[in-house]
Amino acid sequence: MRCCVLVFCLILLGSCRKDSPLQTDELWGAYNPQPYPFPEAFSNFPPVPEFDWNKTTIEGVTLGRNLYYDNILSTNGKSCSSCHVQQSAFTISDAGPNGMGIPAHINLAWNSSFGWTGSAHALDSVALADLEEGNIFLNANNDSILARFKRNEDYQRMFWNAFGVKIIEESVHERKKYISYALAQFMRTQISYNSKFDKYLRGEINLTDDEMAGYDIFMNESKGDCFHCHGSESNPMWRDNLLHNNGLNSVFTGNDLGLYSVTENINDIGKFRTPTLRNIELTSPYMHDGRYTTLEEVVNFYSTGLQNSPTVDPLMKKVNEGGVQLNPTEKMQLVAFLKTLTDPSFVANPYLGNPD
Repeated sequence: MRCCVLVFCLILLGSCRKDSPLQTDELWGAYNPQPYPFPEAFSNFPPVPEFDWNKTTIEGVTLGRNLYYDNILSTNGKSCSSCHVQQSAFTISDAGPNGMGIPAHINLAWNSSFGWTGSAHALDSVALADLEEGNIFLNANNDSILARFKRNEDYQRMFWNAFGVKIIEESVHERKKYISYALAQFMRTQISYNSKFDKYLRGEINLTDDEMAGYDIFMNESKGDCFHCHGSESNPMWRDNLLHNNGLNSVFTGNDLGLYSVTENINDIGKFRTPTLRNIELTSPYMHDGRYTTLEEVVNFYSTGLQNSPTVDPLMKKVNEGGVQLNPTEKMQLVAFLKTLTDPSFVANPYLGNPD
């Protein structure tokens, strides 16, 4: 409920935003943000979703990128990039401080919910939780953030250029809002669309026999049966935007209750958001709690390790058999296919890297 209120407030604030903020300033000059030129090469993707009150601009992305890599928002020396490392497809090879895996920042613009439990519903509001006082990731402090912005003319200029606001004169609420808007704009540009499988679909290369066999297993309901949750060549996001109990546990306790922690509906116990399979080779550890470190372990789990529970998803059709029962060759081929979703250009893109 709390996140729904946050999103509503953001939308309300956005809708009340001045259409024509002060056009010039003696110190910062003209306010004239330019639309961000999204790449044209991902033509099989839907249009990039964005609210009218937070359109993606070159100036907003520049600000968001700087904030993403800077520890200026924290009191513990960390930044967004501390847990979302580009070389690991914007995640880290460890569980976070709350014992959960770190979701990768890949094609987030097309998500309908965020976090493992889907607790946020607008990318523009995702950063608000991290800006709360004492947040476990940044240990943010609003007085400290303001003091740092006051000492930093570069950020004052970037906020003006992006939003036409004097950030050090804004209220705490407004300041956090614009920080979240800027981070959302940068995260919209974290687009992965150039994997080996993408090139195969574009007719640029061929897959190996094992990779092609792995894709057939992925798509075959009597074999891997993966596509219902994790997409296909007609779903370039490689995830279904839903939350599922995938048979990971038979009993859920403590804080590990999934969507139930948001809705308090007992039918939602154990449901977690489906992660994208894009760059899955790079985003270990796997599952919401980071319990598996290799793709082979994940495939073994779906093959023989499923556990039944009252809320297990009907798509786990072979849960009573422990899984889909792949043989060693089929497991190898499935992993080979999954690795074709790796996008080397994404993790090496200089425009997504540290601006320093």
